[in-house]
Amino acid sequence: MRRPIGEITRGTTGRNRLRRADRWIAAVHGRLLRSADRPLVVDLGYGASHTTTLELFLRLRRVCPSVEVVGIEIDPARVAAAKPYERPGLSFALGGFELPVGRPPLLVRAFNVLRQYGEAEAWDYWAMLRGRIARDGVIVEGTCSEVGHRAVWAGLDASGPRTLTFSARFDAFDRPSDLADRLPKTLIHRNVPGEPVHAFLRDFDHAWAVNAPLAAYGSRQRWMAAVRTLSGTWPVAAHPPLGGRSRWRLGEVTLPWAAVAPGPVGRSG
Repeated sequence: MRRPIGEITRGTTGRNRLRRADRWIAAVHGRLLRSADRPLVVDLGYGASHTTTLELFLRLRRVCPSVEVVGIEIDPARVAAAKPYERPGLSFALGGFELPVGRPPLLVRAFNVLRQYGEAEAWDYWAMLRGRIARDGVIVEGTCSEVGHRAVWAGLDASGPRTLTFSARFDAFDRPSDLADRLPKTLIHRNVPGEPVHAFLRDFDHAWAVNAPLAAYGSRQRWMAAVRTLSGTWPVAAHPPLGGRSRWRLGEVTLPWAAVAPGPVGRSG
């Protein structure tokens, strides 16, 4: 077997760390999963514990009982530790960005695996993953805080990045731009004046401040009002499954990738 592609991560993980992303995946891509006879989902770089892969499997089984999930890790010891937790439809395998599975996956979840790479490498690994998914497959790649209360992820398909989602628990930030440290590697160094993602976070902070009086009714109401304010100048998703009140009230906001794509010196996919 050839050496897996990639480097071993710190492996930090924990129960419910990826719950926010899993909830979004089930809501946004549940129909895609149900459209296939044997939908294959890959959890890439699940870390030192099998926990988040098992949670993904159980959550997706609720929306698509036929889904199969494979957790892939580059560290043989982590794979060996996860093997006892296999069950029908859930397995663990040694590998990396090459995705050593029997057929192209319909969905890949990759969280906290690109933080240790440079921006150019992150774009290259995005391209590699895009070339390995099913024709109508998708990738959800992002980063979250240690306990999962703040997260940002990109949604990609075979043609490139399509969306960017910000998600946070309402007591996990003082202002929306606090989520900047969770931006995907392809964007995190672009949070500087002149870049679209910086402008978005600046405007989000302003909308948050303008709607401060609504804090008396709770942070959820303030967040929803801030997103409505943003919708006047930014193309935030306003309808299910990507947006609208049902997603905003969960502490989410999703934009088309094109709205925040890096400038001319960067890459847009």
